[in-house]
Amino acid sequence: MIEAFVKATLAEDVGRGDLYALVEPSIDASAKIIAKSDGVLAGRKYIDVLAKMENFEIVWGKHDGEFFVKGEILAIVRADSHTLLRIERTLLNMLLHASSIATLTQKYVAIIKPYGVKLLDTRKTRPLLRVFEKYATRCGGAVNHRMGLDDSLMIKDTHLKTIKDLPLYIKKARTQIPFTAKIEIEAETLVIAKEAMQAGADIVMCDNMSPAHVAEVVAFRDENFKHILLEASGNISLETIESYAKCGVDAISSGSLIHQANWIDLSMKVD
Repeated sequence: MIEAFVKATLAEDVGRGDLYALVEPSIDASAKIIAKSDGVLAGRKYIDVLAKMENFEIVWGKHDGEFFVKGEILAIVRADSHTLLRIERTLLNMLLHASSIATLTQKYVAIIKPYGVKLLDTRKTRPLLRVFEKYATRCGGAVNHRMGLDDSLMIKDTHLKTIKDLPLYIKKARTQIPFTAKIEIEAETLVIAKEAMQAGADIVMCDNMSPAHVAEVVAFRDENFKHILLEASGNISLETIESYAKCGVDAISSGSLIHQANWIDLSMKVD
């Protein structure tokens, strides 16, 4: 899957061929990938596939998930000039995209780490980039939520509108979904959260609740259903995430890890 993605990404940029290569013969060349801002590295796994595919050498100064600071040399690339300049933008785009997500993700992780709460990503990913973007959140310290609809059964508010008898639906679901698949139910109020726990949910998502209301759900869970996991979600930001982490939930999910990540600054300088 990674190889197909990298191949398609390169083909998008190269098209029918790099016109630069038509003019002069290639020469041996090398370049440095330099950080122009602080960040967390992600993308190395994909760049290594590109290097193997295009037969160039890359020597890394950092691993995925490691911090870097402005001015650091992240990697050195050696190849013939035609190859080096053909892969430049593809390499930088993948590295920038993934590292930007990892950098923002790490900021969230740092805030909630003292509380022992897991940070989860969501399915709010760009089309056809889910695997790549969720890989980037892992590099930043997050834990992947489900990759798709086939990972677990999540019953959201829209689903609940179509279900007349929730306990009966859960009972039937247990006979149809894989044995290892969990059932998560979204709840916007304490009443719905209680119903979800009583119906047999494995996980209850406290969606768009205030921290005070989430704390009420946690208290009810702790008193009656200690085996059920609780997730907080909805309007989670760098400014609000700590208040939710303090409530005692097991995990907090946020789509902003991906769709609010601003690109950091990296560049390639040919020697």
